[in-house]
Amino acid sequence: MIPTMIVFGLVFGRWWKLAIAVGAVLWPTILVFTGVIGVVDVLGAAALGALNTAVGVAVHQVALWLVRSIRRDRPTLSSS
Repeated sequence: MIPTMIVFGLVFGRWWKLAIAVGAVLWPTILVFTGVIGVVDVLGAAALGALNTAVGVAVHQVALWLVRSIRRDRPTLSSS
């Protein structure tokens, strides 16, 4: 189940603040409605949902940074 939120963070990592907030709400909501946890455990599940989403977001942001740095370092072809 943990990879679900990591993938969510990977996909929506460009909007990292929103993705982490949604992950903190979405994960415990899914767990409560499927009967995996009770309402008492919502805070812990929210923290884990935010943490797992943040891992996916971090991977997305690092990949984005690498792509941008490679593009910036490439020499441009000028037509003269």
